[in-house]
Amino acid sequence: MNVTIKDVAQRAHVAPSTVSRVIADNPRISKETKERVFKAMEELGYYPNAIARSLASKMTYTIGLIMPRSAEDAFSNPFFPEVMRGISVVAHNEKYDLLISTSGNEEEEKQAVIDMVKGRRVDGIVLLCSRTTDELIPWLREEKFPFTVIGKPLDSKGVCWVDNDNIGASRLATNYLIKHGHREIAFISGSLEFVVSLDRLDGYKLALEENNIPFDKELVAQDEFSEDGGYNAMMRILKQKKPTAVVVTDDIMSFGVIRAAIDYGLKVPQDVSLIGFNNIPLSAYANPPLTTIDISTFDLGVKSAELLLKNIKNKDFVADHIIVPVKLIERKSCIKR
Repeated sequence: MNVTIKDVAQRAHVAPSTVSRVIADNPRISKETKERVFKAMEELGYYPNAIARSLASKMTYTIGLIMPRSAEDAFSNPFFPEVMRGISVVAHNEKYDLLISTSGNEEEEKQAVIDMVKGRRVDGIVLLCSRTTDELIPWLREEKFPFTVIGKPLDSKGVCWVDNDNIGASRLATNYLIKHGHREIAFISGSLEFVVSLDRLDGYKLALEENNIPFDKELVAQDEFSEDGGYNAMMRILKQKKPTAVVVTDDIMSFGVIRAAIDYGLKVPQDVSLIGFNNIPLSAYANPPLTTIDISTFDLGVKSAELLLKNIKNKDFVADHIIVPVKLIERKSCIKR
């Protein structure tokens, strides 16, 4: 026999409409009444219908996650599962579900967001990256729809975002190599369409300038955020220059850089020192174990979800941002010259 709202109301000694308001988390219902209704629901084994709950509260209790690439590509890089783990912990604690959208290109990505917003399928959105030519951010801002970006947007006015100090982090990594006696330092990143790549390139240039080391564009290369991308970028550099060290803005790319160095007859770190980014679990087991910048990926997810939920729950919320600190993890991929 199915338990109904009327059964719960009778057990809790309240009106059925009060039960509906409790399910919708109406702030006008007292804490005592809510506890009595929830106790009755538990005793009777009553589970509110999600659709009815949404109709009552005008909320979906769902957060949309927008992946910047196809599921096959995105989940092959540990950054995305880890940042999603952080988001899911907060969502679970707040009794929110997650709706994940993957896409093959920016057009599909934008259409997915429009479908979520116009179809009222979610209460807010987390964009998992920030592009230099991003159409989603101005569109969401115009719609006045709650959203948070992981990555500082180029135009951050009126936008909630969470990020590291990527200029400072890259400066830290480059200075670490300089202090180890390196001056021929290469820089490998993902595409410069992503703001994170631009910021880390700026940090690299800043460290060179501060140490009176001329910038050499032949020591810089971009490719896909993948092991093959790192391999291809390093091979292009080695055909022109012979760096003694490399800053690589992604640990997965670093594995490809190591492979390229080996194929080129070089040893890491004896011939080429290397520092990566993200401190993914596999970096500790690389050969050699990878010195890297820990960007606290899990915390990026946690803070982005917390910021979004504040936005969802408070109509007068003022756009804010959070900087998550980084730290250098020293292992065995760098040596002094």
